Amino acid sequence: MPLFCKQCNGRRLPIFQTTEKVTLWLCEKCENFVDSQDTIIRELAKSEKDERNAKLENFKNSIVLTGEKMTRRKGVN
Repeated sequence: MPLFCKQCNGRRLPIFQTTEKVTLWLCEKCENFVDSQDTIIRELAKSEKDERNAKLENFKNSIVLTGEKMTRRKGVN
């Protein structure tokens, strides 16, 4: 299974579908779902895209930044 799309050469991300119980690969640029045999299954639905964007916004709003500078601990690999 190649990690890059044949159509646009964009990166693919694995997404587990709970309803179908299989992992489909989503191209970031084309927004197509591909199975492990590299055949296009379907496109990303607008409702899925809206749900993903809502989760991202919720995550961004829930993060609290204190403004402290992060320091690396010495002596730890």
